[in-house]
Amino acid sequence: MDVAGKVALLTGGARIGQTMAQAIAQRGCGLALTYRKSRDAADATAAAARAAGVRTAVLRADVTDETQVAAAVHQAEQELGRLDILVNLASTYQRTPLENAGGRAFSDALDANARSAWLFAIHAAPAMRRAGGGRIVNVSDWLPVSGRPQYTGYTPYYASKAAVVALTESLALELAPDVLVNAVAPGPILAPPGLTPEENAAVVGATPLRRWGGAEEIAKTVLFLIETDFITGETIRVDGGRHLA
Repeated sequence: MDVAGKVALLTGGARIGQTMAQAIAQRGCGLALTYRKSRDAADATAAAARAAGVRTAVLRADVTDETQVAAAVHQAEQELGRLDILVNLASTYQRTPLENAGGRAFSDALDANARSAWLFAIHAAPAMRRAGGGRIVNVSDWLPVSGRPQYTGYTPYYASKAAVVALTESLALELAPDVLVNAVAPGPILAPPGLTPEENAAVVGATPLRRWGGAEEIAKTVLFLIETDFITGETIRVDGGRHLA
C-alpha cells in the first residue's frame, strides 16, 4: 500500500505515537489521533502533521468503551473522507503482584491491551473495505512472542499481550483478502522514566545490540507492515535480539 493520500487512525501511544504520526504524515497520509487524557500531546502531534501538509483529526475516546470507539472511527471517516490504516498503539504496562491481582486487575489489562484493539478493528474494517482495503497493525510485546514470562508480577500484562498475537492471527484470517493484519512486538525501545544507571546497564547488557532501539525503530517496522502487500498474520519482534540472550 502506498500511504500517500490515505488516512490512518492511531490510538494512544504518547511517546511512540508521536514518532509514528510524524513518520506517517511525512509520507502524505492523513491522520486521526485518539486520546483519553493527554489532549495537549495529541494537539501537538496533529499540529506537526498539519505542518507536513496533511489533514488531521483529534478525537477523544476511551479505548475500552465500545460506544466511544465506534464514534471515534465514524468521526475519523467523516472528517477525513476515508479510513485505510489502523495502528493500535493504546496500551498499559502495570506491575501486578499476585497478592494485589484480585478484582479487575486481569480484566483491566485485557481491556486496555487486547479488547481495545479488537473493538477498533471490528469498527474500522468496514470503513477500510469501503475505501478498497486496508491495514491494521497491533502492538504486542517481545516476551509473550518469545514464550518467555521472564518477570514476576506481570501476569495480566503478559497474558493480554499474548492475546494480541492470537487476535492478530485470527483477524488476519477473518479480514483477508481486503485487510492485512499484523503486529509488532517491542523490546527495549525507550528507557522508562526513573530507570537507575544500574537498571539501564542490565537492560543494555542483556540486549545483543547493546542499546535501546528508539521509537523510530517501531515506526519503521509499522510502516513496513502498512506498505507490504503480501504479509498478514505476522508478529515481528523489534527487540535488538533480546529474545536470543
